[in-house]
Amino acid sequence: MKKVSYAEFGGPHVLHLIDAEEPHPGPGRIRIAVRAAGVNPVDWRVREGQVLGAHPIELPAGVGLDAAGVVDEVGQGVEGVEIGDHVFGEGTDTYAEFAVLSAWAPMPQHLTFQEAAGYPSVVETALRILREVGVRSGQTLLVSGASGGVGSAVLQIARDRGITVIGTAGAPNQDYLRSLGALATTYGQGWVERVRQLGPVDAALDLAGSGVIRELVELTGNPHKVISIADLGAPQHGVRFSGVAGSMPEALAEAVDLISRGKLHIPVEKSYPLAEAAAAHIDSHAGHTRGRRVVVVRPDRT
Repeated sequence: MKKVSYAEFGGPHVLHLIDAEEPHPGPGRIRIAVRAAGVNPVDWRVREGQVLGAHPIELPAGVGLDAAGVVDEVGQGVEGVEIGDHVFGEGTDTYAEFAVLSAWAPMPQHLTFQEAAGYPSVVETALRILREVGVRSGQTLLVSGASGGVGSAVLQIARDRGITVIGTAGAPNQDYLRSLGALATTYGQGWVERVRQLGPVDAALDLAGSGVIRELVELTGNPHKVISIADLGAPQHGVRFSGVAGSMPEALAEAVDLISRGKLHIPVEKSYPLAEAAAAHIDSHAGHTRGRRVVVVRPDRT
């Protein structure tokens, strides 16, 4: 099969499309013929060699956690899924023609494979950091860097829970944030005062790692009411860096519920063929995403 791999840590140039042995599922796992894989910042952070609190990476390594596709092998002890089912979920080395998933759920029927591939990790992350920051119905949450995949999920989940959300993003994404129910403002000079004019802030999330931790602590008045998923220096300010995933099966189940109720929709901003994974990483690293980026392994079809 074809698979994206790297033999050394470094920039996007270390990614190569190679011929590799097909993986097969062990007990409690399934294999899918991958139709699309989600592009997450953790993909290029790990490729660069950043230490994120997960298990050490052994080289050469594959890339990717999220995928959507068609089940074609079922491991021992797995129930409730059959060959031919359309699923989305999390696994390993998903930038490939076949991948083994450790957590999955049936794809909501109205989603394409490309759309479905964009949900797993961002929904898990959104649910986790909302839980960790402890924001409740009736309170106000500030989301810095709100227009990407995690931000899109956070805004919609928070609004569904009765939380007021203030989101910061670039000027071109202001209407997008408002369409998700957020009070929107731009980052850049004067952004703290612009946030204050929108109201007091009970908790804050740093999703972009743009050096705003000190200001987020100032706005909330408490470093324990700030969580970052993007700034490894956050603990220097007493702020928790949240980089280790929680329960993916529960997150996928909640994602299916939210999507089916029309409470969650994350658009795909751009897709890339498997051979252009490096370009996907370059664009992801640059930020300014509206929704999700995905790598297309096989075009959507029944």
